[in-house]
Amino acid sequence: MQTVVVGNGEPTGRALLWRAVWETGAGSVLDGVSALVASGLTMYEPSVIDVSVPKANRSRQVEGVRRHRRRIMPASRRSGLPRVDVPLAAINGAAWAVSDRQAVLILCLVLQQRLTTPERLSAAWNECRTRMSPARQALLRVTLGDLCNGAHSLGELDFAGLCREYGLPEPSRQVVRALPSGRVYLDAAWEDVGLVVEVDGGHHALALHVVDDALRQNSVVLREERVLRVPVLGLRLVPDQFMAQVVEAHRLLSAAAA
Repeated sequence: MQTVVVGNGEPTGRALLWRAVWETGAGSVLDGVSALVASGLTMYEPSVIDVSVPKANRSRQVEGVRRHRRRIMPASRRSGLPRVDVPLAAINGAAWAVSDRQAVLILCLVLQQRLTTPERLSAAWNECRTRMSPARQALLRVTLGDLCNGAHSLGELDFAGLCREYGLPEPSRQVVRALPSGRVYLDAAWEDVGLVVEVDGGHHALALHVVDDALRQNSVVLREERVLRVPVLGLRLVPDQFMAQVVEAHRLLSAAAA
């Protein structure tokens, strides 16, 4: 957000964030995605400004601002825009998101944009006391495991169960291939039809993992095997869509091999 004041005197951009803090009440700090934007988050525009306010302090409602009264205020930065620290702000933003997809996106963005580390995000989750629905809490718990712990084996187990659920024969797992880069292990394969599925943990979208993944996939394809990539976050959010692709690929390759 840039700080802009339009011709009619109404603030926009960062000026809106400053107004939210100044006008909501004493001790107010930006929270959730608003705090993340103030800390440098890009590619995401919050629809409402979240502000945490000390419960004992008087506060007033401000248009476009959502207040969260706190008996104990979270750790925050007071230099520049007063705001909750990034790890906890990310957890809160995901808890308050309007959809599961949006919640997962927030956690992915803060790591992809290196606003915090997986270790700090995990620590914030363990200390978080923000109220949320049991379903959202379960989603964030497994998503943080995927993103922060590189829980690749968890994705493989989920995928094997989904294969049985969708009527597919169970694939071979951790299949070894000798590629130009050396020996690699592929997550799942139906070797009789030449189909490989790679289940990508959330950490695969970070840093240079995408480069290594692309090189490995291309090498496998050049060996005349089909490769489908299934992000483990996709298994959390839209399993039907990804599994429909796997079922279709297996059907087509089985027919070709017959």
